[in-house]
Amino acid sequence: MLVLGTLALLAAVLVIGPAINGARRWISLGPAVFQPGELAKLALAIWAASYLSRKAPPRDLRELWRPVGALATVFCLLLMLEPDMGTSITLMLMLAGILVVAGTPGRVLGSALAIASVIGTVAIYIEPYRRARFFAFLNPWHDAQGTGFQLVQAMISMGSGGFFGVGLGQSVGKIFYLPEAHTDMMLAVIGEELGLVGVTAVIAAYATFAYAGFNIAMRCKDPFGKRLAAGLTVVVVGQAALNIAAVMGVAPLTGIPLPFLSYGGSSLIVLLAGVGILLNIAHRGTRAAVAVPDRSRGNGRTRAAGARSRGRTQTPRRSRDVRRVAGSRRSASGS
Repeated sequence: MLVLGTLALLAAVLVIGPAINGARRWISLGPAVFQPGELAKLALAIWAASYLSRKAPPRDLRELWRPVGALATVFCLLLMLEPDMGTSITLMLMLAGILVVAGTPGRVLGSALAIASVIGTVAIYIEPYRRARFFAFLNPWHDAQGTGFQLVQAMISMGSGGFFGVGLGQSVGKIFYLPEAHTDMMLAVIGEELGLVGVTAVIAAYATFAYAGFNIAMRCKDPFGKRLAAGLTVVVVGQAALNIAAVMGVAPLTGIPLPFLSYGGSSLIVLLAGVGILLNIAHRGTRAAVAVPDRSRGNGRTRAAGARSRGRTQTPRRSRDVRRVAGSRRSASGS
């Protein structure tokens, strides 16, 4: 139901969503504004973790396509129509993390990622604004007042902070120069106000989150919880890595916000819900393993065979007891 509801919202936003900066990504419900693309991360993570915990991991591209790849493609197509390529990239990274934990062979996963990269390159080339962003990433100073303006200002803000920054709340770039400072460019503001020390602390915080999340996934004995914990961790860490790389000029700008720091209500709600699920998995993961066997390893069949073997061993024992009682009665009558 969660997947179907999310798909319906992704389709509805293309029709009823207001156009903001050339994109239809938000649904207005009175004073509240909701972004269905954020819910898609949680919906696909839960569905993929549930499916791959009940089925054996895909061994080739055909098994990967049906149905995991097909459903992920539907999600990405609806997101690209908004357009929202950043969320599509996040979904692919999250799904790759779940597949790794599920035991998908590296060659299959590598081939799938290669195909996704080719499709993504084509999507960048055929869309003029994406193509302009990509070339601006290659040489932002070539058009510093045009397509490269945001990236150039981000670099200037990061460099202006020095080692300790200009002081909390004292950023000049976020007021006069830096576009989308409260969402996409939050790290540049942190770099200007808190300097290298602040940026290092932010990166260290995400690294700590990654260690804790993957540690929860590896220690969880519940197959569903293991896969879901890995997927949710990749959602947070993957978004953070893409945003940090874009602000530093290492990757093209994709509009991905910085988790827990960038402005955004629906993004924050979904991320906090993911953290709550992670904490629940950490608390209950080892106990749930007794009731939820890993279907991909055939634990259910072993348990059923044991029950049948116990039934077969009890019948000969009862027949021996009957023969023993009958023999004792015949000996008593003969005496």
